[in-house]
Amino acid sequence: MKREIGWDDLERDDTSVVTVGTFDGVHRGHQVIIDHLLERAAERSGPSTLISFDPHPRSVVHGDTIPLLTTVEERASLLEALGLDRLVVIPFSSDFAQLSPKDYVKEILVERVGLQEVTVGYDHRFGRKRAGDVDLLQTLGERFGFDVDVIPPQKVDQHVVSSRDIRERLREEGDVSTAAELLGRPYQLQGVVSRGEGRGREIGYPTANIALQDPRKLVPKRGVYATRVELPSGETCGGMMNIGRRPTFDEMEVTVEVHLFDFEGDLYGRTLSVQFVQRLRDEQKFDSPDALAMQLSKDERHCRTIVEGSN
Repeated sequence: MKREIGWDDLERDDTSVVTVGTFDGVHRGHQVIIDHLLERAAERSGPSTLISFDPHPRSVVHGDTIPLLTTVEERASLLEALGLDRLVVIPFSSDFAQLSPKDYVKEILVERVGLQEVTVGYDHRFGRKRAGDVDLLQTLGERFGFDVDVIPPQKVDQHVVSSRDIRERLREEGDVSTAAELLGRPYQLQGVVSRGEGRGREIGYPTANIALQDPRKLVPKRGVYATRVELPSGETCGGMMNIGRRPTFDEMEVTVEVHLFDFEGDLYGRTLSVQFVQRLRDEQKFDSPDALAMQLSKDERHCRTIVEGSN
């Protein structure tokens, strides 16, 4: 897959069959659009091209903090696995947000990216103040010489799939099980193992502290989770992740740490990918480290059963 990240990497290709959107999460609704894009690109003998944005447009336009379901690198890897030919990532800025719908189509889609056809969702909006809609896009397509395909809302079990809904489920509920259904794969965190305080090792449950590669990455609600962990070797093992402040030890900083089942070795400085399987419980404060260790023993048995049952 060709990756054009930033303005300097853009290479116009007028044969492109394009879709546009942030596509954070590359969830099952996105995947339907991408499947359709691939079909249209094959029929029209042009490269399937996805235009994404970084940072998230809402974080620029409204100043919202938008935690990411997928970093740009994760998004690229997922899209490449789906068979996309070309990924364009446009830096979203205040100046970019001020482009009128017409100027956006003319200057960006037509003159900078190039296209013969665009595939968009039914609710696609574009241009300053999101003033452009599907009807306007079709009108501009007739003017500038490209076709427009419109995809209806995508549902999973009668539920319309959206990145915003998945974010809320993860942040507010820690509902990694439903998130996995909507994403079409387990939600994942990736990061480098850093040195911690060694609290886990002291009570018989050593953990790998994960320093996330992108601080914008969404971390699910604090609590304990059953996980699978991909090791630097490519092998996987079961694990038990804790997200929280370790209240038993009166610490305040939120940490992301995972205990790996049946693993011995030094992982400091190495990258781990952690897939969430199921949420167990909320973060709790225990009367003593021994009481915490007893609970962790129960959690481990529960996690092992969950992970083994999900294979």
